[in-house]
Amino acid sequence: MDAIEVTVADRRDLTDQIAEFTLAPADGAELPPFEVGSHITVRTPSGAMRRYSLVSDGQDTDSYRIAVKREAESRGGSASMHDDAQVGTALQIEPPENTFPLSEANEYLLIAGGIGVTPIYAMAQELEKQGKRFNIIYCTRSKEDTAYLDEMVEAFGDRLLIHHDDGDPDKLYDFWDHFAEPTTTHVFCCGPKPLMEEIEAVSGHWPEGRIHFEDFKPVEVVRDDDTAFEVELRKSGETVTVPDDRSILEALRDAGHATVSSCESGTCGTCKTVLLEGEADHRDMVLMDEEKSDRIMICVSRAKSEKLVLDL
Repeated sequence: MDAIEVTVADRRDLTDQIAEFTLAPADGAELPPFEVGSHITVRTPSGAMRRYSLVSDGQDTDSYRIAVKREAESRGGSASMHDDAQVGTALQIEPPENTFPLSEANEYLLIAGGIGVTPIYAMAQELEKQGKRFNIIYCTRSKEDTAYLDEMVEAFGDRLLIHHDDGDPDKLYDFWDHFAEPTTTHVFCCGPKPLMEEIEAVSGHWPEGRIHFEDFKPVEVVRDDDTAFEVELRKSGETVTVPDDRSILEALRDAGHATVSSCESGTCGTCKTVLLEGEADHRDMVLMDEEKSDRIMICVSRAKSEKLVLDL
């Protein structure tokens, strides 16, 4: 489907580092309905494409609500949303997709870590509407870092367990009691990688299909040991340096080249580019083995050789 033109209709700060954006259709038409757990891909003011879970009601076609955390290591997405997406700002979004659907169950345990609360909060509201049994465990560093805290306490009462660890590894929440004995409960978890790894570890003996995760970062776009390299654009003859902390796509964008992209996480295939020369360090989840000698996903992959030549 084509991109949707929207406008920031409202904005509010949830914490010092998390802002909520209400996006309304620019032409006044209805937005597509969606199922709880869905996300949209937003072309941020910097041009970077980023995925954000929808917090709003899926049947509300007048607007979408998302919450964005300013990431300390932001490479252009979250920082530009915080700095440049003000009320009235025009944005483009992709239609909602759902890779984290709420399956049918008798009882639910919803687990959120930090900004991962966004789909979890939406799920809790839907389960409340349906009269389903559920509990929530919401882990954050401190009260001040906890988005939607007052709203969730008021809405869910003692079904909500809030845990603050103060950034101390010794104060992390111990999930074992919830997983020691497998039950028919379905668990939905969204949060930082360490939290999801912990849930995966403590639930290893549970029946398959009971534990569900949402993860927007299936690959590491930039790694600590990455080094700079050059990319030659064969059609224009220009050479662009890709720094050690930027992707090829980002470096091209920084240099003023229009780039076609969608997920920017190596999963959709939109940015597939013909590789004419050089050896690629493939990090995507799309290319077939037979394509890897002459194709590259420029949103995540890098170079093993000092230089790559692309058909751009």
